[in-house]
Amino acid sequence: MTSTRWSGLLAAAAIAMTVGLPRAQAPAPGTVTLAVPGRANATPWIASDGRFVAVTWGATADGKSDIYVATSDDEGATFGAPVRVNTVAGDGRVSGEIPPRVALHRPAGAGRPEVVVAWNAKDHGTEVKIARSRDGGRTFAAPASLQAAGAAGDRGWHALTLDAQGTAHVVWLDHRGLAEAKAQGGAAGAAPDHHAAHDGVAMAQKSRLVYATAGATAAPEQMLAPGVCYCCKTALVSSGRGVIAAWRHVYTGDMRDIAFAWLGRPGVAGTPTRVNEDGWAINGCPDDGPAMAVGSQERVHIVWPTVIPGPEPMGALFYAVMSDGVRFGARQRVPTLGAPKPSHPQVTLDATGRVFIAWDEVRSGVRTAAMVDGTTAADGTVRFGTPAPIVGGGTTLYPVMAPLPRGVVVAWTSGAPAESTIVVQRRQAAPPAGTAAR
Repeated sequence: MTSTRWSGLLAAAAIAMTVGLPRAQAPAPGTVTLAVPGRANATPWIASDGRFVAVTWGATADGKSDIYVATSDDEGATFGAPVRVNTVAGDGRVSGEIPPRVALHRPAGAGRPEVVVAWNAKDHGTEVKIARSRDGGRTFAAPASLQAAGAAGDRGWHALTLDAQGTAHVVWLDHRGLAEAKAQGGAAGAAPDHHAAHDGVAMAQKSRLVYATAGATAAPEQMLAPGVCYCCKTALVSSGRGVIAAWRHVYTGDMRDIAFAWLGRPGVAGTPTRVNEDGWAINGCPDDGPAMAVGSQERVHIVWPTVIPGPEPMGALFYAVMSDGVRFGARQRVPTLGAPKPSHPQVTLDATGRVFIAWDEVRSGVRTAAMVDGTTAADGTVRFGTPAPIVGGGTTLYPVMAPLPRGVVVAWTSGAPAESTIVVQRRQAAPPAGTAAR
């Protein structure tokens, strides 16, 4: 694998995000803009329960970020005023792969669901925090930290889901092993492991996937698996079979494949099961993780970014489905807009079973959010329509989605970084075009 060439593609994509950023076009009718005035608003996450929709994001000024939530009772057509979730001003740590996460639970007989938000906080140390609102997002209880008190090192890249009882399940990437190794290397008489410093697999063993729960059945953190790729976001969904996590793992040979595990089952900390053997080897983190959704009959749908190896490596998005609770089926390539590195994919299904996938990619030097949708054919493959940008122009990135009875509600970051806003739009399926996924 020509990792040097792919590293160049990664660098080019990063540069394209920071130059030539025109202001976004005015939103189309039917869209809503969410923003805290005087701040850069970015990194949204979204959840829905019937007609109720909640959006969380980070609002930043002077290098300090706070976490906000806005809620809607009409499928995202209108929203109430943003509510701040974090109680320590400016402790939010947000980026494209570290957005705050929001999830919903409607107790029996409740008019509005509970709103739970998890975020990465950086004050005296780096923490994963969680807070719950029992009044539909109007007010939040005091946050709780999920990692052990005084845990060293960096952590984040978390995912959140709620089970049927409303218990919050959270996984995150935890780098206290790197901090411990650094401390040992600096101790008197301790020699640093120079081989490990240049061995991606050995270094990854110092980064771990960690899991905790909060709520009525709270459980303290536990290490699930070492050897994780250290800055790709994680994914977590709850189904009738249990809670399943997905993340980018570092396998022998520096293969950066997507792994999955059902939480609470034995064997997670061994060699995690691959979603697919993609054959992508790179000594570095692509900063680009998987996403999952649960559909009918408890099928788990996953989408992830990878690289198709060869003389001219090409980035691609792939999609697969787990029907038996044991393994994912054959991957299908997701049609995209044609840039060399489609990134940051998301997947969801509406109540009709239609599959929606969103992502972003650089086109003509501008980061562009795009979507495609499709239906499942008799042979189990998904027949996708034609992919298209979410809006006609301007910088749009990190799209996220939540299902509606018919269609989805989409949120994304719009505009230049210093003056960005969150745009929310309801969308139905595109007209069928009969493009089969490969």
